[in-house]
Amino acid sequence: MDVLLVTLGSTTGLRRAEDALSASLERAGASVAMARAAPQADVRTLVRTDLAWARAARAAARDALREASPRAILYYTTTAALLWPRAGAIRFDALAADNRRGRHGLWQRPLERRRLAQASLVVPQVGDVRFPDGVVVPVAVDPSGPGQGSRDIAAVTYGANPHKKGLDLVLRAWADARREGEELVIAGVAPGPPAPGVRWAGVLAPEDYRALLRRARVYVTAPRREDYGVAQLEALADGAQLVTTPAPGPYAALPLARALDPRLVVAPDELAGALRAALDDPAPGYAARAAEAIAPFRRAAVDRVVAEQLLPRLLALSPAA
Repeated sequence: MDVLLVTLGSTTGLRRAEDALSASLERAGASVAMARAAPQADVRTLVRTDLAWARAARAAARDALREASPRAILYYTTTAALLWPRAGAIRFDALAADNRRGRHGLWQRPLERRRLAQASLVVPQVGDVRFPDGVVVPVAVDPSGPGQGSRDIAAVTYGANPHKKGLDLVLRAWADARREGEELVIAGVAPGPPAPGVRWAGVLAPEDYRALLRRARVYVTAPRREDYGVAQLEALADGAQLVTTPAPGPYAALPLARALDPRLVVAPDELAGALRAALDDPAPGYAARAAEAIAPFRRAAVDRVVAEQLLPRLLALSPAA
């Protein structure tokens, strides 16, 4: 085995990203095995949540290492690496140092610092000045299909983890901005209370969700923190205008949104106005320019990074190399 990928699989989005990286490594010629943590029950605090998942990742890694001796180990997220049985490389979107402040990261932050210092290679999803020697490997995002001739949905948002995604801010802005006949479709979360011009689509299969994006004129979000933002990149890939608030965190689509149309990146109290600007006065050629902007995130581009930079660096760390 060339690479053992130790993963959490704690959310649908994370499992898709883990599977995509494994497939990219295999397309680069590596033999890959995945050790995915067993599902964990929900607990009340982030301290206990991270401990449960770190223990599950350690158990999965130990089981895999009893069966094989990989040339390299790549832990997907710092949580997966916190209690590692053997040192390796670390892949991450966001760090506990950034999103586990105060008591929420009491034990995670100091241990994370040690693991990152011990890691053979650091693999962030976006550039991070703290790791100048790392290999940046984005999550691959491609258009999901041919564009629709007519976009019949005014706006779409993805509401999983509603507080973090600012769903309350989106609903407030939509109530102020909408006009008769316009609809906001909310996906990724259980239906909430009825509201004029709001349709709760629930949790959808990925292909059904992306089909919504191909019909949407606008994707709107107001994250309080964005650790990466795959949903926003998917919206751009499928030709929807991105209306968003700025947010702390490695928000990959934020600089793209600002470059495409700065009118659509606004403070929460200006979100309704940005929605109307996108719906009433869309910037010329937005979808075509968005397709160009996401070129570094396309699967072919990510595969090149994996084949030319990541895999050689991982295998160079092997004693057999």
